Amino acid sequence: MSDATAADPARNVVMVHGAYADGSSWSDVISILQRSGLNATAVQNPLTSLADDVAATHRALDQQDGPTVLAGHSWAGTVISQVGDHPKVSALVYVAARAPDVGEDYSALAARFPTPPANAGLVHHDGHAQLSEESFLSDFAGGVDEARARALYAVQGPIAADLFDSRTTIAAWRDKPCYYSVSTQDRTTAPELERFLAARMGATTIEVESSHLAMVTHPEAIADLILMAARGVRGPLPHGPR
Repeated sequence: MSDATAADPARNVVMVHGAYADGSSWSDVISILQRSGLNATAVQNPLTSLADDVAATHRALDQQDGPTVLAGHSWAGTVISQVGDHPKVSALVYVAARAPDVGEDYSALAARFPTPPANAGLVHHDGHAQLSEESFLSDFAGGVDEARARALYAVQGPIAADLFDSRTTIAAWRDKPCYYSVSTQDRTTAPELERFLAARMGATTIEVESSHLAMVTHPEAIADLILMAARGVRGPLPHGPR
């Protein structure tokens, strides 16, 4: 197994989707990264437990041939925080993502910030949960072309009802270089919470004038951030709309 080092540019990117989504949410970013010469892999999370999602991501990381940027959207921020200590991971990229500390009650942390409208659209059934069509289209996928948004709704992954109760035992963002994209028009996670998380981890941060699905509405901005992480470029970035 090859260890990632700051001196080695990453040639691989592993992307992890969040709740109410699947790996296809990264499709536009993948195309840009591939044109830039990077190897891109999208994990298909089962969304049945943190352990199951971590295992799926760990398998993808094991298959990489060197330094790898690990990117996570939304819930996947919890996943990459847990698995990001993998020796091949050279940097972490969070896209409107959770970033809990070790053992942290993330729901209690989120409750300190404005309640996002999407919370009201969660529908529970048979031990699982997913967003209603109305909430998915207006809150989760706001700004996405309607046909694309409806396709994303059709493939959304139902989550285990207790998934968000999971607590991490690792906070890889404390030890790995971090990058964060804040979605300023987010109706699924409060932008104020995203800014707090980015500041807490000392991340190189951008702000994108986007809904929760910034990698769909602004794939160039997200790909640029991943490319910066791959090249080890750090430092303050503009916080204006992208």
